[in-house]
Amino acid sequence: MPLSPLRPARVLAAAVLALGTGVGLLAPASAAPGRPGERPVFCGHDQRRSPGSENLCAQPGDLLDVRIGDVHPTQPSVGYDQVFYKLGRYTLGKDAVNKKFDDWCEADGRLAAEDVQPGARLDDPSSFTCELPVGAETAESLAAVKTVVVGPRGTLYLTDGHHTLTSFAETPDGGLDLHVRLRVVANLSSLTPPAFWERMQAEGWVYLRDPQGRPVTVNRLPRTVGLATMADDPYRSLVYFSRDIGYEQNGLPFQEFSWGSWIRDSAPVDLSAWDRADRDSYLATVESVTRAMTALPRDAVVDHGSTAAQLGALAVWNDGKGVTKGEFGKLSRPYEDDKPGKLAYATAYREAHGIG
Repeated sequence: MPLSPLRPARVLAAAVLALGTGVGLLAPASAAPGRPGERPVFCGHDQRRSPGSENLCAQPGDLLDVRIGDVHPTQPSVGYDQVFYKLGRYTLGKDAVNKKFDDWCEADGRLAAEDVQPGARLDDPSSFTCELPVGAETAESLAAVKTVVVGPRGTLYLTDGHHTLTSFAETPDGGLDLHVRLRVVANLSSLTPPAFWERMQAEGWVYLRDPQGRPVTVNRLPRTVGLATMADDPYRSLVYFSRDIGYEQNGLPFQEFSWGSWIRDSAPVDLSAWDRADRDSYLATVESVTRAMTALPRDAVVDHGSTAAQLGALAVWNDGKGVTKGEFGKLSRPYEDDKPGKLAYATAYREAHGIG
């Protein structure tokens, strides 16, 4: 049985070059042989066949059909509770159509699921369709596609989408053999490894701190996404649930990790009573943290020189809405509700799987 929906191995998507991605789209290096720090470009006439060689000619904006297990993370950790929310939604959800199909279609650049057959599975491409067929993508739909950089030997490095791909990898009908398309933001395959990692750091495409804030070398980064290989950063999860309550996403690289570092290192609130397995405790902690976020002066340095304003801190808590309204009101909904909140799904998944 095929493991990915029918589509070409590479679809050129020129329209995506006009998208604002928050980072510059770089043309592939075209080094002459012998230039310091670079290798000759073999694109188009290299006869060698090795893993990743099919990516050597990829251009910014190309969509690559990728086996999830073949893409390399550029950060050492994810927020497990964010993944647990997705897995709870996928396995305990109350949606008329399982959200995993919408999420997969969105990640593939094709908006949302259109037709989902009874018993449909992510790993059975004949069991569901997306709103847009391959080839009919729009600039808007392509904006949701997760991104990669092509590195030495054609290795693909994920620069956005670690939580999404980990959720697909961990869901029962997913796994590391599942395929999804990823958008190329740069081809740096002609660089030597040292020059490649120097460029990755300069562009803000790699995060080299562990959940305790300690430096991580590039050779210690996980080789695949997934809970078995990536560490748990609880502060990153806490920031995820704080979105649009205490801050808004603005495209700054590793924005959530910066807020997580602030929670961990500056200790703006007392977390000693935080119980990640208890929804009420988690909700109270989110409220305390987000109120501290919005109380910061706009020019307050949060992490590594970035200010509260630069990291998207909201001017007022919950965008000025009451505790039962807005994003905090949605987050507060218990699992018994027709539309449970994200925390309810995360804690329900923990309970169902005996995760303390």
